[in-house]
Amino acid sequence: MTHSANIGHDAVLRARVALLGSAELPVREQVAAYRVLVQVNPLAYLPRLSLALGDYSRQEFAHQPETALALRAESVAAARRMCAMEPGRADLLVTSLTHYREQLILMDRQAELRAVEEEIAGMESGGR
Repeated sequence: MTHSANIGHDAVLRARVALLGSAELPVREQVAAYRVLVQVNPLAYLPRLSLALGDYSRQEFAHQPETALALRAESVAAARRMCAMEPGRADLLVTSLTHYREQLILMDRQAELRAVEEEIAGMESGGR
């Protein structure tokens, strides 16, 4: 049984139809669709999921810092998976880490902030 056989084909079809529809999808619906489709085709949908999660955290949860932080952490995780599969996508990870860092600053989470800043600096100095 393939990995995609474990995913509900109806859910995949609904996600694809939603993304291909003529109307602009709200970011929360984009995130939902990408979360489904990344299970079927990670190389195609991880970057889109990562970016959509960042947008979602800013647009819908700016007033809920814990939720925004969790969405940005999920964005970083998606970017890390993408970089592991396609090392040329390090810019995506730096962007996600930068947005995560911004939220940590807003929440005054110094211990976590230092680790993220070190990771960003390492990537920018050639650790990509």
